[in-house]
Amino acid sequence: MNRRAMILGSLVSAAAKPQAKDGGGAARERVSEAERGFASTMARRDHAAFTSCLSDEAVFLGNGAQPALRGKRAVAEGWKKFFDAPTPPFSWGPEVVEVLDSGNLALSSGPVRNPQGEVIARFTSIWRLDADGRWRVIFDRGCPACRCG
Repeated sequence: MNRRAMILGSLVSAAAKPQAKDGGGAARERVSEAERGFASTMARRDHAAFTSCLSDEAVFLGNGAQPALRGKRAVAEGWKKFFDAPTPPFSWGPEVVEVLDSGNLALSSGPVRNPQGEVIARFTSIWRLDADGRWRVIFDRGCPACRCG
């Protein structure tokens, strides 16, 4: 086999292999930072900043009795009531963060705490890396905390 054919074969072989992007530790840290920033909007009572973390396509799932909020505007309007009081009614933060190897989609999950610091629920959010380089929430769901044991 001549040298040109070997080089061409190597290039074709390399191009055919899936190329991992950034689903590793650095990506997980960026999503963790995005989640903590999202949570800080509640602590700072900054509804506009909260809204900026939402994808235009965001879907926040209801608790069964309430329907899902679909779209950035509906989610922002539905969550406005949580920003009205001078102190936040709850807080949250990530415990688990995973990012696809493509580096474009992530999951974060963790506890939701009342003002006294007690765990009252758990959240799960799905984040997407948008074209502008910002992570935004596309799906979110909270579930009551398990009182097992």
